Amino acid sequence: MPLLNKTRARIVGRTVTRSDAPTHPLGRSSSWSAARIALTAFFAVDGFLFAAWVVRIPDIRAQVAASHSALGLALLCISAGAVATMAPIGRLCVRYGSRRITVASVALLALAVPLPAHTHSVAALGGVLLLFGAGYGAANVAMNSAAVDLVARLQRPVMPSFHAGYSLGGLLGAAVGGLLAGRITAAWSLALAGLLGLAVATVAGTVLLRGAAPAVSATSAAPTTATAVGAPATPPRHARLLVLLLGLTALCTAYGEGALADWATLHLTDDVHASAGLAAAGYAAFAFAMTAGRIAGTGLSVRLGQTRVMLFGGLTACAGMLLAAFAPTVAVALGGFVLVGLGLANVFPLAIARAGALGGPRGVATASTLGYAGMLVGPPVIGFLADATTLPVALTTVAAAAALAGVLALVVRSRRA
Repeated sequence: MPLLNKTRARIVGRTVTRSDAPTHPLGRSSSWSAARIALTAFFAVDGFLFAAWVVRIPDIRAQVAASHSALGLALLCISAGAVATMAPIGRLCVRYGSRRITVASVALLALAVPLPAHTHSVAALGGVLLLFGAGYGAANVAMNSAAVDLVARLQRPVMPSFHAGYSLGGLLGAAVGGLLAGRITAAWSLALAGLLGLAVATVAGTVLLRGAAPAVSATSAAPTTATAVGAPATPPRHARLLVLLLGLTALCTAYGEGALADWATLHLTDDVHASAGLAAAGYAAFAFAMTAGRIAGTGLSVRLGQTRVMLFGGLTACAGMLLAAFAPTVAVALGGFVLVGLGLANVFPLAIARAGALGGPRGVATASTLGYAGMLVGPPVIGFLADATTLPVALTTVAAAAALAGVLALVVRSRRA
């Protein structure tokens, strides 16, 4: 994440700062500016809309009479739409500005959310999920790009707080969607979620665009950076390598998130012999811990520095996953999942922030695409490994990926130095 030190220097006409050392809060009076609140609202509604759709998947599946395999192919369209959109959105952010693209992308996502409830075939469902995935992928790249710019302006490492907003929005969306599931139809539930998304895009978008910075040119999309006063700016080719390493860091983190979303409950029931209620608490414990970790992420980054937060986070998640994988009791397994959530909480947002500092919106797009790929490959890889060995052994790959994420943070710092 950029601009974490008071010391500033002019190098080749650019303002550069040390990006890794612990820092003291700057600009505290404006740390919760109107723009930051508005952008946090966008992150929150993004998580809310995605969760609102997820809790209605069983109803949509029954509506289109899809088999498990057919539904899996339809759901893959979300990923296809997101991945196909991320790189072009990075270029649009460079040309028109990240804030404008953020508003447009969230509006598209809000308009797409109600559509699955009006499909009556798997093919039609796949088509609208392509649009839904495009809106979701575009929103994530644009919001993170806008957040990187705002972090630079505030000179505080506040990126984790934006992702905490996403996590809180997801928890709220799942809770509200679950409460409405037995009371109103999927069509009404998703329509109300879409209306909420449009309302946020209108109100928060007005605030966000009021102070929008002018769009940057393609030549300035990838700012050069330095690690210390008087140090040479990072060459563009070297910056691209660092962006790829940060993308791999995001991939390792998202691999664990995707794996636990699909396999935590099954591990608790089959391997630790938990009841259905306690098993459901496994992923909930992970999600709440991740949200809490992100809320505390800014303070930790200020006190420890980003590299230490990412390194310690990766090692904590590694230890927690090993504990949960081979836990003798349900309580120990739940404790392990809490450690995984706390450990992984800030690695992804800090990796995306650093990629944006090095490569601009295109850097965010590259790292986000790699990160999203990790979330895609995690569940099937765990499944194949579980069939070949056992599920606890397969889950150790999450521990290995988390440790690798922490090591990659050290590699990025050393190569920047």
